[in-house]
Amino acid sequence: MIIVNDEYVTLDTPNGPMRTHIVRPAAPGRYPGIVFYSEIFQITAPIRRTAAMLAGHGYIVAMPEIYHEFEPAGTVFAYDQAGSDRGNALKTTKELSSYDADARAALDHLKSRSDCTGHLGAMGICIGGHLAFRAAMNPDVLATACFYATDIHKGSLSKGGDNSLERTKDINGELLMIWGRQDPHIPLEGRMAVLARLNELEKKFSWHEVNGAHAFMRDEGVRYDPELAHTLYDLVFNFFHRKLGEGDQSAQPTASTETRH
Repeated sequence: MIIVNDEYVTLDTPNGPMRTHIVRPAAPGRYPGIVFYSEIFQITAPIRRTAAMLAGHGYIVAMPEIYHEFEPAGTVFAYDQAGSDRGNALKTTKELSSYDADARAALDHLKSRSDCTGHLGAMGICIGGHLAFRAAMNPDVLATACFYATDIHKGSLSKGGDNSLERTKDINGELLMIWGRQDPHIPLEGRMAVLARLNELEKKFSWHEVNGAHAFMRDEGVRYDPELAHTLYDLVFNFFHRKLGEGDQSAQPTASTETRH
């Protein structure tokens, strides 16, 4: 078992400071880095638990607050109608260029850390799946896991829409795409549009559709399917292990476990 430590860093972006949650193995050494994107509710308890699981398998996990330019640092929306309404409103208020600049800031932070090997991945859930898909357009991202990524098929991320399907050509790393067949937010025709684009471009990816509703990975609420979640997390851990490699625990400790500002 790997014990994990957490901290916070504040990263500069073109649209203001971005509080980013860091979870990493407590054992000294260097580890691959993963940018992990939340749902529209930001860094909730289920998201933190998922990040701790990732870190416990030997990764430095960076979780940006995706709405940092609109909400005070540390803001978390409740899993209720008001929280959903606020998160969805900000999703289409934020500029596409800001989403991309945030990704670059988080990736650059991981690369700059002396406790990171420089091997980078991305992962996300819901809107986070879409943001991870866009993070994969950065050439230094080797592996990306996307759980029921919303809006890719509609091009509706940000107030001006997005070009994610068109920019799929810029993805060079490998993708792990996971979908729920009973997810009303990404219907069959939407999933097939993404699949067709990936096949058209001959991208390297694996594709998994399971019998699950939207948010079936979230360990809170009636849609949670723990059996599916644990099976799919095993796929994720194997995927990142294969693509990003193991950390080097023989190195000397270099990262503080205290909060950084």
